[in-house]
Amino acid sequence: MTVFHFTGIKGSGMSPLAQILFDAGEQVQGSDVEKYFFTEQPLRERNIPIYTFDADNIREGMTVIAGNAFPDDHPELTRAREIGVEIIRYHKFLGEYIGNYTSIAITGAHGKTSTTGLMAHVVGGYKPTSYLIGNGTGAGHENADFFVMEACEYRRHFLAYNPDYAVMTNIDFDHPDYFANIDDVYSAFQSLALQVKKAIIACGDDEQLQRIQAKVPVVYYGFGAENDFEARNVEKTTQGTTFDVFVRNEFYSTFFIPLFGDHAVLNTLAVITLCEYEGISPELIQERLHTYKGVKRRFTETRIGDNVLIDDYAHHPTEIRATIQSARQKFPERELVAIFQPHTFTRTQAFLQDFADSLSLADTAYLCDIFGSARETQGALSIQDLASLIEGSAVISTEGIEILTQHRGAVFLFMGAGDVHKFQDAFENVLKSNETA
Repeated sequence: MTVFHFTGIKGSGMSPLAQILFDAGEQVQGSDVEKYFFTEQPLRERNIPIYTFDADNIREGMTVIAGNAFPDDHPELTRAREIGVEIIRYHKFLGEYIGNYTSIAITGAHGKTSTTGLMAHVVGGYKPTSYLIGNGTGAGHENADFFVMEACEYRRHFLAYNPDYAVMTNIDFDHPDYFANIDDVYSAFQSLALQVKKAIIACGDDEQLQRIQAKVPVVYYGFGAENDFEARNVEKTTQGTTFDVFVRNEFYSTFFIPLFGDHAVLNTLAVITLCEYEGISPELIQERLHTYKGVKRRFTETRIGDNVLIDDYAHHPTEIRATIQSARQKFPERELVAIFQPHTFTRTQAFLQDFADSLSLADTAYLCDIFGSARETQGALSIQDLASLIEGSAVISTEGIEILTQHRGAVFLFMGAGDVHKFQDAFENVLKSNETA
């Protein structure tokens, strides 16, 4: 039996793939930097060996799965070539691996992770399902029928896949360091559409997705009456959301979800559409929706005293609006305090006014320094440029996190794709020490 060695095992896609192979009975190990990443926790729970990068990690008889962030001259990859060990890049391996299952690739500028988690949970109640979520979560089954996966459009990585189904939640301009404009983003999705084998499930409320051309059926879902699957009679409460689904104007069923915001209804509609296509009953769908607990870093709640802290990955103006809308639905009487850490200088620059407009929907906004990336460590603007556009906002640091305690019994929305968690951790420590004081 070969040993699968992951070069860069803590990556957001690499970690869940390693989990999947391990759960499916394979021998798995990997290497990465020493710094802690939350993606490594599920690896350690499985006792998967994690080493620091070292050419000596590579031995004959292995298969090396290489993360895309690592160049061909990385010491481990150089050693692998020297001793004749197969090297296969992450996306290529995954593209071949999903061919063993009924594969469901979920993509879109926003909503990928939430929809992938929900899809895996619902479909997993019907038949054994392996899944890969881009927040570092994965699970495998030796006898899986379905493979549900998050498929990212960045650098057109998802073109490594030829899935049975593609769920397309939306097309929006993001990743301005790579995509030139919205038409460039559309072209990437259009290319993927031509690789899908069975059907495309797409949000018909999205103007860009209405343009998609494919060799397979395109089934649309949304709030608009022209959609094949339409949500009507939406009722929002502090407990969740209830709505009726009509399939081509015929009543299908009523569903309740313990989720909040319009985007949650749309994500659920995507799952319902796929399930109906695969013959999964509405009764089973509803049963699974009731037991869904969400995914990491998507409106994840922590309560300390009468304060509610919410951890969310929102890092684009559209996502910030959705998170604030969800909080308004669930906590209509509470003050909403946004703590936002922009992710990458190019994105902050491209959407500066949009960020200001979306954050202004909160009652108060606090801003953290821009989180760079391996590709860009500095830019032409600073966090003050954003702060100047948001009335009453302030820039904070972890050392000055106590300023948040002036908002008593509020809902604190910690949003960002970088390390915004360190601000939440610092605030939690302050709240807990005040409780014991």
